[in-house]
Amino acid sequence: MASYKGAISFGLVYIPISLSSSVKENDIGFNMLDKKTMSRIKYKKTCVDCENKEVKAEDIVKGYQYEKDKYVIFTNKDFEKLKSEKDKNIVIQQFVDLEEVDPIYYDKTYYVNPISGEKAFNVLLKAMQKQNKAGIAKTVLGTKDTLILIRAQNGKMLANTLYFQSEIQKSPEIKKNKVDHKELKLAMSLIDQMTAPFKPEKFKDEYTEKIKKAIKQKIAGKQIIETKDKKESVEVIDLMDALKQSLNGKSRRSRSA
Repeated sequence: MASYKGAISFGLVYIPISLSSSVKENDIGFNMLDKKTMSRIKYKKTCVDCENKEVKAEDIVKGYQYEKDKYVIFTNKDFEKLKSEKDKNIVIQQFVDLEEVDPIYYDKTYYVNPISGEKAFNVLLKAMQKQNKAGIAKTVLGTKDTLILIRAQNGKMLANTLYFQSEIQKSPEIKKNKVDHKELKLAMSLIDQMTAPFKPEKFKDEYTEKIKKAIKQKIAGKQIIETKDKKESVEVIDLMDALKQSLNGKSRRSRSA
């Protein structure tokens, strides 16, 4: 199902496209209940100055408070009027080397699908893939100015919404200690030993499966048994010992100081 319909433009080239989400939620839905009555908890939208009377969705509007208790109202039509044709489309403003974009800026990923103009779509896709380039674009999604990265991957075109620089928080300062050469060499050896090709299918959502199993157990009137790891964790205080034991395969779970 398409979450956006518009167009990608770069230079004088205009390609009608749609965006569809690349991920699905695997979360298990739990209802909030009153533990005494087992009755479902509901969240009501109420009016503060109307004796907390419940307000229907169609009677709720967006208001900006410019002075105490004074608001200006904005409707969906107002927001649409503010959008220019450029705001309604994904306009590529420049191309960059894909490696230049730090993953910290990545937000959500969408598949880009051509509605028409398949020839121009495939030319852009192939050109970006051959040059390992990505397009930096802007558009307005809903009521938010959005930065977008258009990229090619395995013959598909993807769009990543990006955070603006102003949204990225500064990293906390970390105390830097002098690195021991022998410890560094062992750490690098351990990394080499644990390096393998990334195969996403290898990694499973094990905890969700445990919850599903526990739900069946609860329905059957059984108690949940505490999960314990097959291997007991080994506490290793010395970093050098921890690295050596890890390389020897003695412990995958160690703590070092």
